[in-house]
Amino acid sequence: MEFIPLYFPDKLHMVNPRGYVGVVTLWSRISWVLDRFAAAGVDLDPRTSPVAVMGNLYGNGLKHLLRNLLYNPQIRYLVVCGRNRSGSREDLINFFTRGVEDYETLGIRCRRVVGTNRTVDHLLGPELFHRPPEILCPGDLTTPDSLAALAGIFARLRPPSGERLPERIALALPPVQVSRYPGNPRAHVIVRDTPLQAWRELLFRLVRFGHLVHLKKGDRQELQNVKVVVEKPGIERAEELARYGFDLERFRAYQRDILDPAPPPGDTSYRYGHRIGAYFGVDGLAEVVRRLQEDARDRHCYISLWDTRRDLTATGGRPCLVSLFFRVFEERLTLTATFRTHNAVDAWLENFYGLMAIQNFVARQTGLETGAITVFSHSISVDVQEYQRAKMVAAEKKFELLFDPHGTFRVTVEDGEIVVYHLYGDMVINEYRGKKAERLQHELARDLALSDIGHALYLGRQLARAEMALARGEPFEEE
Repeated sequence: MEFIPLYFPDKLHMVNPRGYVGVVTLWSRISWVLDRFAAAGVDLDPRTSPVAVMGNLYGNGLKHLLRNLLYNPQIRYLVVCGRNRSGSREDLINFFTRGVEDYETLGIRCRRVVGTNRTVDHLLGPELFHRPPEILCPGDLTTPDSLAALAGIFARLRPPSGERLPERIALALPPVQVSRYPGNPRAHVIVRDTPLQAWRELLFRLVRFGHLVHLKKGDRQELQNVKVVVEKPGIERAEELARYGFDLERFRAYQRDILDPAPPPGDTSYRYGHRIGAYFGVDGLAEVVRRLQEDARDRHCYISLWDTRRDLTATGGRPCLVSLFFRVFEERLTLTATFRTHNAVDAWLENFYGLMAIQNFVARQTGLETGAITVFSHSISVDVQEYQRAKMVAAEKKFELLFDPHGTFRVTVEDGEIVVYHLYGDMVINEYRGKKAERLQHELARDLALSDIGHALYLGRQLARAEMALARGEPFEEE
């Protein structure tokens, strides 16, 4: 039986297709390993060598290597040698000696090699190998001892007898369909000008990065501690809201309700207006207005809606909005609100319109201009029953050019160096100089000089072009 690779034939080095030994070179170059094999006296003649094939194993290639082995059952031995940088040697050994366990990552059902963090698809398992290959490890081949061990291995190997080989198994790779993409579920910050822009980006983040969680009330796609900043809060056109199933008149009614301090009716356990304006025996908004009128720089204008004695022990009816903080910043009244839990699809935008009403009320009473509204959501989620609607909104996302509040950059080549001018408006506030783009990249990253991914990618392109022009002695002009 000849060795026929199903995967990465262009990455493998064939020695003797009728051989019965596979060589896994881990992270070491195949050409280097060939030299070491020759130095150890291993037969590499394509007509007589026991070695069928050589190939690297960096880690992610384990599933491909195993499939190639299933299709080539004549490989009786695997000689694993070379530099083991990522633990791929242990991944391979443990697969055959300790097996796999069911696992889930990014919403994908898969298997994990026991004792490692290496995952393989759910179709793979050691039970597929009717006769697993014997794994032999001489070392990294950098020492006389490891070369002697390699020579000893091949001196002891004997070709298999005339036993019948198992049938080839062609195991296809299953398509990968992730339900979420990797990322820190507690590090999302969204900054947009308008409420609707912010809501659309919020749904995109939840669809792309949200984790599936199982609650008593049903499954949710969740993120934690999401921060959304709306720089220019204001009423949007009714037609634009209606595109997404929202009713401006309902939002206006909600705004009136959130300013009403009346107690909740008998069939309702709480009302935001009541919690803010009367529940704790104080009119919270009136007190905020008084403090700001006395001192516009006051930092005590904080309203809590959460009643620990009642809400932490009650069986239901707890407020989602739990705090409001008013602060005059750069001569404008800003508002920061915190929500314990948040329904992103249906409630977030309506809640935001309520916050605008609260901010506008205080601004009118104090004569202040309104500024940004920031919303923190400790647990924000999409109900799986509304997931298709969320996906439709997320799918609308287009390319957008966002202004980086950290400033802009101008790249030039001057006096044999790449020069990066950091500008804010027309003012040069810093400059970076060097001959290598990589060095400048690290300096810019160290200083947190950029805050937008698109901006960073653009600047990276210009740095690479400038370095190339400098190396070639050609003029450089920024695109």
